[in-house]
Amino acid sequence: MIVLRGVNKWYGAYHVLVDIDAAVARGQVVVLCGPSGSGKSTLLRTLNRLEAIDGGSIRVDGEDVQGRHVDINRLRSHIGFVFQHFNLFAHLSVLDNVAAGPLWVRGRPRAHARQTAMSLLERVGLAHKAQAHPAQLSGGQQQRVAIARALAMNPPVMLFDEPTSALDPEMVGDVLSVMKALAGEGMTMVCVTHEMKFARDVADVVWFMDQGSILEAAPPQAFFARPRHPRAAAFLSDIDRA
Repeated sequence: MIVLRGVNKWYGAYHVLVDIDAAVARGQVVVLCGPSGSGKSTLLRTLNRLEAIDGGSIRVDGEDVQGRHVDINRLRSHIGFVFQHFNLFAHLSVLDNVAAGPLWVRGRPRAHARQTAMSLLERVGLAHKAQAHPAQLSGGQQQRVAIARALAMNPPVMLFDEPTSALDPEMVGDVLSVMKALAGEGMTMVCVTHEMKFARDVADVVWFMDQGSILEAAPPQAFFARPRHPRAAAFLSDIDRA
């Protein structure tokens, strides 16, 4: 589903992504972890070209993300992206937020778009909030709406950029339960998160990043029990002491 070959990116003199070679199989759940500033979110954002790269190649579902003639809007409409801070349309109801993509981007009939939106709100446990506006929801509820909005485009892959880091602790579980359900249904997912229990329980592979490189890629059982790279071992030790 996703193939990265020799991916490099600089911010000025800062080499933020260094020779990234990695792949995500269809239906696989990959969790990206590592210290702050290691390049995790930047790497995630290159997958739908929210960030351009300076070398190498990225293919998502067979398409060259960095291709000269790629239609960026169409590309992004086929890759679900859930942001840290929700990014909902404040002036629209919850239902209209979820229906917006199918209606405006795909040109679906309004009744069909709203029907799809309502079924997705039921899926994330928020059908009863369909007519509310984002400001009337908790952070956890807003994030579940954001997930429903991404799913409304029926993407083959979902990207999550620290989806629980802006939430109060009591709201985190509701969002993670939705993500776990998606993983159980076979959705291809790449998640940047500090929720290590989620990584243990749901990931097929954990990618550990530091200083712009993927230093270790391993199943969660092996990664958490026997990390091979000294930097990964130190990272997990720091988490255990926190």
